[in-house]
Amino acid sequence: MESGKQYNNAKYWQIGFFSLNNAATNLYLALMGYVSYYANSMAGFGVVLVSGLLTGLNVFDAVTDPVVGFMVDRTKGRFGKFRPFMLCGNIIMAVSAVLLYFTTHEVNHYIRVVYFVLIYGLFILGYTCQTVVAKSGQAVITDNPKQRPVSTYFDSLFIMAAYGGTAVFVANYLVPKYGGFTNEALYQEYVLWVVGLSFICTVLAMIGIAKKDRADILANHTKVPKIKVRDYWEIICHNKPIRMLIIAACTDKFAATVYSHTTVGVMLYGIMMENYGISGLIGLVTAIPTLFVVSAGIQVARRMGQKKALVLFTALGIVFQTVMLFVLMQENINTISFSLKKINGITLWFVGIYILLNGCKSITNNMVVPMIADCSDYERYRSGKFVPGLMGALFSFVDKVFAALGTAFVGVVMFIMGYNSRLPQVGDPMTAEIKWITLFLYCGIPVLGWVCSLISMRYYTLDKRKMYEITQELHRESLGEKLRDKREEWKEHQKEHQIQKKIKKGE
Repeated sequence: MESGKQYNNAKYWQIGFFSLNNAATNLYLALMGYVSYYANSMAGFGVVLVSGLLTGLNVFDAVTDPVVGFMVDRTKGRFGKFRPFMLCGNIIMAVSAVLLYFTTHEVNHYIRVVYFVLIYGLFILGYTCQTVVAKSGQAVITDNPKQRPVSTYFDSLFIMAAYGGTAVFVANYLVPKYGGFTNEALYQEYVLWVVGLSFICTVLAMIGIAKKDRADILANHTKVPKIKVRDYWEIICHNKPIRMLIIAACTDKFAATVYSHTTVGVMLYGIMMENYGISGLIGLVTAIPTLFVVSAGIQVARRMGQKKALVLFTALGIVFQTVMLFVLMQENINTISFSLKKINGITLWFVGIYILLNGCKSITNNMVVPMIADCSDYERYRSGKFVPGLMGALFSFVDKVFAALGTAFVGVVMFIMGYNSRLPQVGDPMTAEIKWITLFLYCGIPVLGWVCSLISMRYYTLDKRKMYEITQELHRESLGEKLRDKREEWKEHQKEHQIQKKIKKGE
């Protein structure tokens, strides 16, 4: 039933290489996780000002998604639909990130805020160009339901490498080398590494999608429709699966923005555990076991469908996050250590639960990307329009709005706690207030987000059976179009032949 002839299959190296596009953007996303500390410590912006600026800029980030998605769907150049946006986006991010971290603190303080906003706004334009492709490009890589979930594995692997690698680099190399987040040289060395690694990932991602990102291949999907701005509203009204997926993913995104916020990490590892180096090492220590959990999730998705896999691991995430809450409430949480001589029971409990929890987070956060491709196929099935850029941009728009709300939420919480002029720093004294706020941000918010996700998934209709039906119908339509084109070609050929015969007889 699922032979290669029925699907637009891809080689696994193509899926893996294209997933490096996600790694390229997440390297910059990890870098920008420290921008609040740079803006506060180096540029001299207050905590409330930083939070307000970043929230506003993240909303601007969301607004740019529909515009770029609209441009992607209308692009039909010789270099494909996706690759130009990947390359241009990465170059723009590189230039703007270097300018941001090398020059903002040197600019006259009267125009420093305006300069920061303009440069960060330029970065957002580049980031949007590349991230829209990460979501929309899935629709052309493969439509095989056994292959699509594989991208979740590669995305999880590369995102863990991007975040885990940079966390180790910052916590165990840059912070000790430069004495904390109050030295501009820390940010400058960091940004140069990100620029180089992200560019390499982008080039490899372009190689991965190259054979699928050609005009003749894209034409096989369907006749390219004339895309109009009102198509966004039409999709929101009539494409129920994308609405439900957006709700599920965005509540998760809000939670992920909160629990992974740099400030929350400083409070958890640098204050509660009194060992900020753990924040980098934990990803390194748990990487391989976490991938086993992700692999299990991929197998569930391939056998039961992506919807059931997302629901199952969201529910498991709630269970493991609750257990993690009880682990972090222990009085000896500051004795966690990865030194072989100091490993104790609380360390084993923390690492074990972290592996299971992080695996569930990787699956729930990354499974939605190939599910966007399912929604894109459903839209083509429903309306006849192949609009992967629009679908990806629509998703990213709401996704980033919720990310902005997550950033603002952390800022508001810090303000209420009394951090008005400075953010929490590594080595600050431990208080009951810091402990309970950290537990709420790191454990409570994710549980609330996952509960909302489970509710919305009850109304998401694209299960394994439905996607098989959609895929078969789309292939029948595609085959019918090809046969009609062949017949038209043959008729034109016959007309030309008859004309040539008449000319010969006339002579």
